[in-house]
Amino acid sequence: MLESEAIHIFREVTAELERPVLLFSGGKDSVVMLHLAAKAFWPGKVPFPVLHVDTGHNFPEVLDFRDRTVERLGLTLVVAKVQDYIDDGRLAERPDGTRNPLQTQPLLDAIAAGRYDAVYGGGRRDEEKARAKERIVSLRDEFGQWDPRNQRPELWDLYNARHRPGEHVRVFPLSNWTELEIWRYIERENIELPGLYYAHERDVFRRDGMWLADTPVSRPREDEQVVRKLVRYRTVGDMSCTGAVESDADTIGQVIAEVAATTLTERGATRADDRLSEAAMEDRKKEGYF
Repeated sequence: MLESEAIHIFREVTAELERPVLLFSGGKDSVVMLHLAAKAFWPGKVPFPVLHVDTGHNFPEVLDFRDRTVERLGLTLVVAKVQDYIDDGRLAERPDGTRNPLQTQPLLDAIAAGRYDAVYGGGRRDEEKARAKERIVSLRDEFGQWDPRNQRPELWDLYNARHRPGEHVRVFPLSNWTELEIWRYIERENIELPGLYYAHERDVFRRDGMWLADTPVSRPREDEQVVRKLVRYRTVGDMSCTGAVESDADTIGQVIAEVAATTLTERGATRADDRLSEAAMEDRKKEGYF
């Protein structure tokens, strides 16, 4: 049912609008989205490019997986780099070192430059409360901003993607999926993922209840000890704010059993950028993020 719903959304919005693009980072939700898009338009190719906002702090393994996937499917990859904005002074590094909140401007500029009128994203309503009230087809104004009071009803699975010049819509085909359903679908479809999603040994240190990787962009403080742990990632993003969880789940079946037993969403458990304030994600959405 969920697969059919997502394929229907891809086909409807792509048929209705002129220049769609799919946000693709190499993370599990965007991988499932791309798999669904490939199914939706088979035996033809995916009829739109993929876009990645690269913070410069992404896990190298994920970037390698991203590039291999794009090459395998013969897709056009557009990369908007946060580092370019820092280098020319349009953005400044944050004191905490995380670059996830800096993605908004590069994303909006890439949408404007590509004249994209529909942007497919991998957001799910179970992840976080700001995403829970998001429509499947979400209207964004001429500044790329989200107004929760200016959204359309979606009764009877009817999706209204019409918009005025300068506006665009964000489209979330995975809205009704849960993390567990994502993993069950990955198992059923035998979908390849970056190895970070499965248990592996890594040098990590403890901060704010999370295990952060010891990397050039996330260094331990004087009171934080680096240890070697068997961990895996439930979500992959900026290395400076994405935590790992202790786990020995190195197969899809073991991951599914682990996810089924957890009481915390992956963002709540492992994303420091969502802990900046009670409304961190909603504030970023209103500015134009995701």
